[in-house]
Amino acid sequence: MSGPTPVHLLTGFLGSGKTTLLRRMLADPAMAGAAVLVNEFGEIGLDHELLERVDDTVVLLKSGCLCCTVRGELAEALLTLHSRRARGEVPFFDRVAIETTGMADPYPALSTIRSHPVLRSHYRNAGVVTTVDAVNAPGLLDTRLEALRQIGAADLLVLTKTDLAPPGRVADLVARLAAVNPSARVLTAPEATAEDFLAEAGDTPAAPADALPHHRDGNFRAETPVTSFSLEIEEPVDWTGFGLWLTMLLDRHGENVFRVKGILNLQDEERPVAVHGVQRLVHSPVHLERWPDGRRASRLVFIVHGLDHARIEASFRAFDAMSRRVTARGSVA
Repeated sequence: MSGPTPVHLLTGFLGSGKTTLLRRMLADPAMAGAAVLVNEFGEIGLDHELLERVDDTVVLLKSGCLCCTVRGELAEALLTLHSRRARGEVPFFDRVAIETTGMADPYPALSTIRSHPVLRSHYRNAGVVTTVDAVNAPGLLDTRLEALRQIGAADLLVLTKTDLAPPGRVADLVARLAAVNPSARVLTAPEATAEDFLAEAGDTPAAPADALPHHRDGNFRAETPVTSFSLEIEEPVDWTGFGLWLTMLLDRHGENVFRVKGILNLQDEERPVAVHGVQRLVHSPVHLERWPDGRRASRLVFIVHGLDHARIEASFRAFDAMSRRVTARGSVA
């Protein structure tokens, strides 16, 4: 191919629907020539597994797309991908899409591609797509600088969960987004197509972080870190007990649980069940066709703000044990 390979950056805060949007884009024939790099935040790559992982490093999707996990630095991953394409070790790709972590500031990635002495001869920035959660975005814009930076970097803003937002919320949010990034195009998730995703924005420098509009109160919660941890449960989980525990956890600490996402091995259920919650919003569970790695074990990843990992795990273990005792007594009766 002639010229540097275009790179499209997909960003957005935790739980804003990046993976859901990406899965839909990858099913479109327009993405058949794309390679996808997924840079995950968490000990278990559940986002990647829900993209139908084939092995530890590469996914070959039915649409023809190539998908890889980012191990280490972005520059190293892109250079490795370029070399493997040149040697014919991976299917040919004519563009790259990168899904960032939910907590990522997009500017370092854009800067790396633009300024790296080797990368810039092989790749070029082609545009930034940012997903914006219509339910939780207003609060995030008040408290998370990362969310503002992701929106400020966007060429295309994709509003997700608009069907769950209160009346008038979407119009207010669009106006607020325009104040942060007046040049970005705004679409709702159902409207966005692969052609929109791949639309070239030109290889123009990204605005520096200090060029963002002045935030009205600057009260960002940077004093307490956002952390990630995981739970693995070998025994089958009681669905009713799990639902009660998760509901209680999010009711008490929902504003500090940025995301809980996982795969459950449920009692009396052969297929894995995917669960996903963002703050106090829990999505409907999804039955998957197969276990991504053949292991019938429940795996949950939490991304939290200022919460004690050990206390969350202890509460789950205690609730799960109690649920098992209740179920056992009911079976005996």
